[in-house]
Amino acid sequence: MISVASYNIRKSVGTDWRRDPNRILDILMEVDADVIALQEVDRRFGSRSSSLSPDVIIERSGYVPIRFGVRKQSLGWHGNTILVRQGIEVLGQSTLTLPALEPRGAVMADLKVGDEKLRVIGLHLGLVDLWRRRQAQSVLNQLDVLDEALPTVIMGDLNQWTTEGGCLSHFAENHRIIAPGPSFHSSRPVLAFDRIITTLDIDVIASGVHKSELARRGSDHLPVWARIRINAEAKAGSADMAAVG
Repeated sequence: MISVASYNIRKSVGTDWRRDPNRILDILMEVDADVIALQEVDRRFGSRSSSLSPDVIIERSGYVPIRFGVRKQSLGWHGNTILVRQGIEVLGQSTLTLPALEPRGAVMADLKVGDEKLRVIGLHLGLVDLWRRRQAQSVLNQLDVLDEALPTVIMGDLNQWTTEGGCLSHFAENHRIIAPGPSFHSSRPVLAFDRIITTLDIDVIASGVHKSELARRGSDHLPVWARIRINAEAKAGSADMAAVG
């Protein structure tokens, strides 16, 4: 079984308006997932430096950050990055550019977790419905042209107010959409902005929202998580279909 999680950390600024990277790392250790997609990890203006030091992440949490930043001081790509538990092998990584009125992107990593290969995409979609739809379709189009199809988890802050339709309709065509529960606003969560989406060769064993007292203070979002298992039979069927295609 593999555990995954997604967390919009709001540049490590909590609901008390204190920037506290160590608090974020404590929350990540509470969640205790194998793979974590982070959004808003870098500051948006100026040097766009990361709010989390890669060295401190490794020393304090035991996670290894995958660096996607094009600037030396940045960790993410448009604020998105992926952390993996030490011992997980990163087979490859890349960035995805998304169509938008404002800068948006996604990050992708192919991982080896134990004996399993897993593709993970972390993303943060836009505030406007039309552009969210275009961004979702762009992610799917970029996945379609990859040489190797892998069991895939797409997760992040979708900014989708509704529980269905919108950008979710694009993902729903050939994926499972997990709604772990309301994750925004962390002080009184009523909106399920944060989602986890999987290919059909992945079984979702459990999912939820991490609601500790520390998490309620760490950001305006709560972390969401899922425990998954790759379905060997479904995976084989998907490979056969890809070969025919």
